[in-house]
Formats: sequence, C-alpha cells, structure tokens
Amino acid sequence: MTLEKSQLHELHWIMEMLHNIDVGLVVLDKEFTIQIFNGFMENHSGLFPREVKGKLIFDLFPEIPREWFTRKAESVFLLKNKAFTIWEQRPYLFKFDSYRPVTGSEELMYQNTTFIPLLSATGEVSHLCLIVYDVTDTAVHKLSLKKANAELALLSQTDGLTQLFNRSHWEQCLLAEHKRWSRSQNPSSLVMIDIDHFKNINDSYGHVVGDKVIRHISGLIRHHVRETDVCGRYGGEEFAILLSDTNLENAFIFAERLRKEVSEAIVTYNDINVKYTISMGIAEVDESIETHEVWIECADAALYRSKETGRNKTSLHPKQTK
Repeated sequence: MTLEKSQLHELHWIMEMLHNIDVGLVVLDKEFTIQIFNGFMENHSGLFPREVKGKLIFDLFPEIPREWFTRKAESVFLLKNKAFTIWEQRPYLFKFDSYRPVTGSEELMYQNTTFIPLLSATGEVSHLCLIVYDVTDTAVHKLSLKKANAELALLSQTDGLTQLFNRSHWEQCLLAEHKRWSRSQNPSSLVMIDIDHFKNINDSYGHVVGDKVIRHISGLIRHHVRETDVCGRYGGEEFAILLSDTNLENAFIFAERLRKEVSEAIVTYNDINVKYTISMGIAEVDESIETHEVWIECADAALYRSKETGRNKTSLHPKQTK
C-alpha cells in the first residue's frame, strides 16, 4: 500500500470515528457557520450534515444565547485556550430531548460543552470545535441526591405529627431573631399556645382523637401565619409562633383571631365530635429580655396567666400589660 493510500485510509477511519463517537462534535468558522456536524448531533437534532453545512448556528439553534456564546467563543479565538460550560451553570447548549428510557425523569438532555480552538497552518485560530457531552445521568443523580438531602434536612427540622417545626429548629430561629432584634430593634413577638384540658380529650376519646385535635390546631396555625413567621411544636399540646416585625398590639390581634376560630371549630372523628379551646400568651422582645430563653419564659408566664384566669383567652406578658 502506498503512503498516499495509507494516509487516505487513516483519514477515512478518523472521519468515521468522529462521526460515530457518542459525543457531539461541531466545527464553526469565525462567522459561526457550521463546517462539521457529526452523527451524534445529527441523531439528536434531526438535521443532516449536508443541511447544516454553511448555516449560521444561531439560525438553526435559536436556544443558544447569541451574545453569551459570541463572548465565550471570541475569548477562545483570541487567547487560543479552551473554554468550558457545565450543566450546573447552563443546563444545555443545544436543546435536545433526553433519549433515556421511559422511566427517565428528565425531558431534556443535560450537557457539558468544551470550546476548542483549531489552529490553521499559520498558527492562527481559524475554527472553533464544540464538544458536547451528554451528562444527563450524572445530572439526574446529583439533582436527586440534592433533593433527597433537602428533604432529609426538612425532616430533621419538622415535627412528624404536626408538620410544624420541631422545638430544636424553632428555638434556633428564635435565637437568631433575638440577635437580629439586638441589632435592628425591630419589634417581634412570641406567642405560646396550649390546648385547654387536652388530657380530658385523650382520656375521654383516646389518643387517636387527641392526635387529630393536635393536627387540627396545627393546620389552623399554618393557615394564619405569614411566610416570614416561624411556627413550631413546643411540647405535647403546646405550640409557639414567632411573629417577626410584629409588635404586641398586632400580635394580640393575630392571637385573638386564631383563638376565636379554634373555639368555633368542631373536630370530627368517625361519630365523635370534639370542640376545644386554646389559651395563649404573648411577649414582645425588649431590653428586659436578655436571651431567647428569657423570651420563652415571658411568653410562658403570659400563657400561665391565661390558664389561671379561666382559659380560652389571650394574655400579655405581665410586665408588658398596659
């Protein structure tokens, strides 16, 4: 075999390999018109190489942000260095459907892309090669892991029965709010809640009904609070609500609205109808409340006052009453 024939065979094999490798390969000139378009790109775009040759890449793939891509490519032409984009920064360069099995969770292919400068015989960068990697499996796994970790983090902060924050988490939020108040002096109030005569409900109807009552009050709390508020379970039938940027007067209005709705509600389980009430105590943070623990004690003292004076009422921290 002559040298010329051998070189032609090698060139043919190289072209076959580039056409059939399982990564995308696109070669562009300095005007961003397509010169080479391999089989991977053909299979995922539905466009034949003869259709795309000489066409502007932005006309064929309008999903590519022209300004961003031009800036990225020009740095490669100028500096003669590779550039990269990963799926965490930009999920895809080419909007291709994911060809994973029916059980796949993603509609589109996640991609990593490498921009490679191609030098001419004179040493100048005359063309740009894009290598497109399908990283859908990696991305889906990482996103699933991230989602699972987020769910685990939420579970670690949440009380299972009520779906409110558990005591550990809301106390951390209360600590942070107390520190924030010490800097900003913005009003914030803590509301403590106790279900009246809850032991009687358990003794009369059983713990299943008692749990239903707890879930009922939890649902009402979630309904009434704002997104910026923090509500959690303090103990068995006790709850706490941190009302940020809320003074004592407005906290009292909030608490009374919740208390009245509870007193008018009926909790039904099978043929059992249960009416119940709640007692509440409120303390607004001020200079006398030196720690978040003292803040809890002050709101708890107000709650105790409600229970001692008849229940089904809202009381303010004794030292803050007008």
